[in-house]
Amino acid sequence: MDRKKQKITPPFYKKIYSDILAKKFPDKINEYETILSKDYLSVLDIIQLNQRIFGSEEIFTENQRLRSYDDPSIFKILEYQRKYKLNNTQLSNHFKLSRNTIAKWKRRFKV
Repeated sequence: MDRKKQKITPPFYKKIYSDILAKKFPDKINEYETILSKDYLSVLDIIQLNQRIFGSEEIFTENQRLRSYDDPSIFKILEYQRKYKLNNTQLSNHFKLSRNTIAKWKRRFKV
């Protein structure tokens, strides 16, 4: 019995964060206009937006386990490493990732 693959659509982050700003932080809407005006929000944009709105390290570390990165975001992270000549430990501290995750990405994308 073959199971058909369901098409999973990603959450519409633009609408989610616009609603959060409108309800909880209506005075900050203009601050985040540039990020929310983009056609596509990358994972890095979403993380940056989340940190700027909520800003708490507790929330950040709690949600760390639940993150997933798309390929363009992974390439941006690895490009950041090349640009600033960081090793895996320094990169993992900067983006708050596991060193093993970075090593796995490098093997996967043969960087």
